Amino acid sequence: MSSTDELVHYDGMSFRAMRRQKQAVSREDCIRLLENETRGVLAVIGDGGYPYCVPINHYYDPESGRIYFHGGRIGHRVDAVKANDKVCYTVFDKGFLKEGDWALNVTSVVIFGRMSIVGDFDRAVELCRRLSYKFTDDESYINDEIEKCAKATLVMELTIEHMTGKLVNEK
Repeated sequence: MSSTDELVHYDGMSFRAMRRQKQAVSREDCIRLLENETRGVLAVIGDGGYPYCVPINHYYDPESGRIYFHGGRIGHRVDAVKANDKVCYTVFDKGFLKEGDWALNVTSVVIFGRMSIVGDFDRAVELCRRLSYKFTDDESYINDEIEKCAKATLVMELTIEHMTGKLVNEK
């Protein structure tokens, strides 16, 4: 860490403050992005200490302020989270062009937090249902998928410890 980096403290932990504050977006804008975008990139500490990053769908729950993911019960991601619950999750939008400009303006959110497994089966099913609504409102499809896959699905919960967002012009 550079001697010029400012730190943000949370619950006894320190995180780097965002360097370019002029590009910062509000917490409300960060949450709006989490609610509207369907996927991001989850980074965990993988085998041998190497980062393991995977694109993944998410559901942001406005009531709890937590992010939920679903997937298989076994695999690299699951093993990594069981070994070390610290993760980073990044979400970004499709961007927009200002009139007469060629460069995209992209908003992104970077989250540091702790991942845990949702142990309550009924809660996990409800979270999968909420995630499904980000993609379709076809009740029969959602019910069929839950009926077929729920028992083989693991739901994970990300508790946010630090979140920053920024709007960047790609020039």
